[in-house]
Amino acid sequence: MQQIINFVIRNKNFLLFLLLFGISLGLTIQSHSYHRSKFINSANFFTGGIYERANEVTTYFTLKEQNQQLFEENRRLRSQIFNPSDSLQKEPITLDTSSTGALYRFNKAKVINNNYSLSKNYLTLNIGKNDSITEDMGVITSKGIVGIIDNTSANYSRVLSILNSRSRINAQLKQSNHIGSLRWDAKSSEIVQLVDVSKFAPVKVGDTITTGGQSAIFPKGIPIGSIVSFDIDPGGDTYTISVKLFNDMTSLYHVYIIKNKDASEIKALENQLSE
Repeated sequence: MQQIINFVIRNKNFLLFLLLFGISLGLTIQSHSYHRSKFINSANFFTGGIYERANEVTTYFTLKEQNQQLFEENRRLRSQIFNPSDSLQKEPITLDTSSTGALYRFNKAKVINNNYSLSKNYLTLNIGKNDSITEDMGVITSKGIVGIIDNTSANYSRVLSILNSRSRINAQLKQSNHIGSLRWDAKSSEIVQLVDVSKFAPVKVGDTITTGGQSAIFPKGIPIGSIVSFDIDPGGDTYTISVKLFNDMTSLYHVYIIKNKDASEIKALENQLSE
């Protein structure tokens, strides 16, 4: 305390100057509109900068929560796209579609393991039977298809990647609806092949390939990729089309799992017809 008193005594002239200067500055700002507006603008600029920096820090620490919210919103939007009646609902779309009559249900999941350098590649997801995940469910991202679930445990699922030489997915030309079978030749993680496309199809480089909807796994119209080249097969009746995937299959994290509510009924009927 004594040190503070000594400091004030030693610097009393300078402190008195600062006091008088502050009073005169305040009176000037109050009595002149020009000076008052400049002061307010400067203060707003200063405090705005502080708030902006504080918001950046807060936003950084809430990125995970914001990403989850965006991911959930994307899931809801996808459910509305493939279940048009959902868009008429006033309540938010939930995972349980038993009461809404929606044909497709979307679960969100994370990729915890991803292979893409082998000829038979798989992914592992962090949800399984406990989350009502079963075999033959389609897996997609916001950009396009990823693969089909081929095995599940209580808490995890294995996905047969589109980059797997065993993969066979129904696909079509978006512009003309000509159907083919999507396969992979195990050469590039960016390119897959659409085979058995009619030679009468209007194929053009740059056109989009989507899911064909002729199975109970994927709805029609999910993006797959774009045509980079094509050739007539030796028999002369069909095309083999090279398709550059929209998805970067080497960098996957959030995915959506699609369940067709009628898949079991469709599969049972098809099995009866094949007997």
